[in-house]
Amino acid sequence: MNARTALVKWLGTLDAERLTALLEERDLPLAAEYKRITTLRELAEHLLTDESVGQGLMAGTTGELELLASIAALALERHGPVAGGEAEDGPRYPWQQRRPVAAVEPADRLVPERDVLAWFEPGEERRRAEQALVRLRERALLLPSAKGKLALPPLLHVRAAGFDGYGRTATRLLTCAYNAPEVKRIAANLFGEGPARTRDQAQELITALLADPARVRALVADAPVRARELLDHLVPGPPLLRTHCFVGRYGAQYAGPDSKYVFREGGSGDEGTDWLAARGLLVPVGLDLVELPYEVARALRDGGAVPRPRLEPESFTATAPLPSGWEGEGGTAAAAAAWRAELVLRALAAEPVAIRKAGGIAVRDTRRLAKAAGADEADTRLWLDLAVNAGLAAPQDDEPAPAPRGRRNSKAPKPAARLLPSDRYDAWAAAPAAGKLLPLLAAWAVVPAVLSHWPDPDETPVALISPQDEDAVTLRTGVLRALAVLPDGHGLTGDARGLTELLALASWFQPALRAHLAADATGELTGLDEVLDRLAATLTEAALLGVVAHGALTPVGRALCRLLEAGAAHHYPAVPGAGADPAGRGSDGLGEDLSPRPALTQAVTTLREELYAALPEPSDTARFQSDLTATVTGAPAPVLADLLSAVGDIESEGHAVVWRITATSLRRALDAGWSADELLDRLAAASERGTPLPQPLTYTIKDTARTHGQLKVVRSACCIRSDDTGLIAEVAQARGLTRLRLRRIAPTVLISTAPPEETLTALRAAGYAPTQEAETGTTLLDRAPTDRAPNLMPTLDRAHAGHAARTRGVPASARLLAATLTSGG
Repeated sequence: MNARTALVKWLGTLDAERLTALLEERDLPLAAEYKRITTLRELAEHLLTDESVGQGLMAGTTGELELLASIAALALERHGPVAGGEAEDGPRYPWQQRRPVAAVEPADRLVPERDVLAWFEPGEERRRAEQALVRLRERALLLPSAKGKLALPPLLHVRAAGFDGYGRTATRLLTCAYNAPEVKRIAANLFGEGPARTRDQAQELITALLADPARVRALVADAPVRARELLDHLVPGPPLLRTHCFVGRYGAQYAGPDSKYVFREGGSGDEGTDWLAARGLLVPVGLDLVELPYEVARALRDGGAVPRPRLEPESFTATAPLPSGWEGEGGTAAAAAAWRAELVLRALAAEPVAIRKAGGIAVRDTRRLAKAAGADEADTRLWLDLAVNAGLAAPQDDEPAPAPRGRRNSKAPKPAARLLPSDRYDAWAAAPAAGKLLPLLAAWAVVPAVLSHWPDPDETPVALISPQDEDAVTLRTGVLRALAVLPDGHGLTGDARGLTELLALASWFQPALRAHLAADATGELTGLDEVLDRLAATLTEAALLGVVAHGALTPVGRALCRLLEAGAAHHYPAVPGAGADPAGRGSDGLGEDLSPRPALTQAVTTLREELYAALPEPSDTARFQSDLTATVTGAPAPVLADLLSAVGDIESEGHAVVWRITATSLRRALDAGWSADELLDRLAAASERGTPLPQPLTYTIKDTARTHGQLKVVRSACCIRSDDTGLIAEVAQARGLTRLRLRRIAPTVLISTAPPEETLTALRAAGYAPTQEAETGTTLLDRAPTDRAPNLMPTLDRAHAGHAARTRGVPASARLLAATLTSGG
């Protein structure tokens, strides 16, 4: 039975849940470009393609990749090479391969399972290997075959050599990197002057030497100690090294895909790298980056050794004991995160902000929100981005302006867009802290961006960016999974060594990160493409959200890690868990789109319960003091927060939130319709242990209320009246109000040329406490706007519906495709 027929038969045994998990891992139907897949045979054909297998490989661990690579090497040994496997174009790693693989029949290249299990010691080690083989079969990376036999997808047979951490061939590297003078220089270093007159002759001599393992080993035997140390790190892979041996041929700071390189005058300063580069054992592939040719690594690897795939990650060494109470600190950070996010969204609800035509929110608007919320500007950007991705805020176009009269063909200007709280905001604002943080954490887990990392130092960061970092979720998942294997009672150190170890271990869990790794001159792994900066920013965000504390995962962080392992990121821009009832507990109110997905349902439920366990019940009392402050320990309940924010301004946050009550803040409450008696009653009811309000606070409230409203701003264009004629005379002469052009038309009335809102603002700035009055004499209250935008987040099944809509009749999600296939049509 050929591999395709066997795969079709196996697919027919899967229920909808298992088939959905497989299709989501392979990113179907999106990965198939929404081509119609209506039968299991068509699905099997797609799953055997190199693109689909590569997608599955990226979803595994490096241990699983090493096991598959070792099995592929055994198949190579038993059955010989596959035609077409020598192709060199394309990405550096085989799971990124874009060229179609040659026609290979996996059933003709089977290997015995017992030979693979013999690599592992009996007992726990072999049991882990058996479990790994089971997982690979469930993910169709080991194909259905006869009992006791292992069958690999075609891609692994074709790429057996490169898949095992080898670099590209010497011929390919030399051709891409050098012009003739450099190739001749390497040949002269190896063979002396004279043997090679042309570039082709020189390159043939070099490649012939490197293709002979015995000659390579003899050459390396005479190498300096430093060069042999570097080879010890590069031969197992990855085959990349940072070095300063080369410069661009024309001194360019940017090296494109067709760039050529020359040797740096005076060398790099490192004896080992200079010796290897001079003999063609290291070849430049970028500025300050070189690669070890395939032939060199093959010659120096121990070909007679039994493969030892490492199915468990290496242990951390850069660790420190955790202090007592560290989990509580994580809970405090989580509570503070929920509170700060609430403050930012309250400020947004009070005064929505415009969205720039170029995208994002203007810096001045972000600063205004940060000031209103008492938050850091960088944190404010983070909360806004998370709120939008969690469906708590959304852009909305303003009403278009009416078309100009008399111009039939003129186009009305495009309406401006504002960022508003969504129609989910009000229920969220009234929820406990755990309910508030759940959608924000779920969004942070799956958003394809490291939101606090701004790569261009010459540009000012802005909020509401378009998430488009394909590696952000991969990095975040690898970091959380790596931290989950820290030894009990220990956290990761925050120094450079700790970050490097974390990146290396994260790449073990997420092999796609290996493309961002190289070795430095000491042989230590380091990062490329600013990955270390993005890693540090990811850890900072995790600590801010209470996911990480003292370099270790909190219980909330472990639950979030399980959410990612359950495949939450497959559904972005939908966010599993973000649509849950913020006041719900357990599995109640998670939403209809989660109910057909048991793994995601369990993960969201666990995360919700861990949040409730970590976050204390919000406080509904405050401690009022004679210095006119109100202190709430922990997170304040929404009703208490509303009351204290109405009469005061937040002065500090942390383990407790402190409000400062002043005459100005009290006037704001009086402007909103509160009376002195109502304020005193409400504050007394909120006083901790029923303690009477301090006398200075009571006096300040009564004194402010006594003077409040003596001035009346009449809503016309515009009058000011007061029964106090002396006050009217004082206002008429005030120098700070000259721009209002006030005119006294009666002993108790002034008129202003400014509209009511501007007049109110000017009077308040001058130290007065006016109120606004309607034409009927009714006092108008200052109220926050209540505009809400519709929630734009799609359901899980419709997250990619825009793509599916272009191909009529194709299901929009893996779940719907699985349901179609399992139902027979």
